[in-house]
Amino acid sequence: MTRKFILSTLVYSIVTMIHGFTWHFNFFPEVYAQLGIYNREPPVIPLGFASMIIQGIILAYLYPRYYRGGTPVKEGIKFGLIMGFFLFSISTLANAAKIQVSSMSTWLAIQSAFHLIQFVVAGAGIGLVYGKLSKS
Repeated sequence: MTRKFILSTLVYSIVTMIHGFTWHFNFFPEVYAQLGIYNREPPVIPLGFASMIIQGIILAYLYPRYYRGGTPVKEGIKFGLIMGFFLFSISTLANAAKIQVSSMSTWLAIQSAFHLIQFVVAGAGIGLVYGKLSKS
């Protein structure tokens, strides 16, 4: 494993952990309670951490294969948005199809904002870690 791979995994995981904790437990706990989507008390935090680390590993692996040149932050954000849209389809749309939520429009709006922030910041971080890669 390279240093950039490990740092990218950590950047994604740390950004996502901080963002997820503050978003779900500090800023919007009442909204999520009203939606009724996250109803496990208490949540199994280690499983959440494991999920974030696995996602970070995959993103750190894929980014160098995606990069085609350009500004690291801009390319990182583009990559982050592509991956974020993919993960949004799993964590938000698929859940909405399977789990009863009290307000579909609120669920989609709050999750869209959450993922947009998460993947812009994490993508920029991954881009910064990798910097300009040679196009071989």
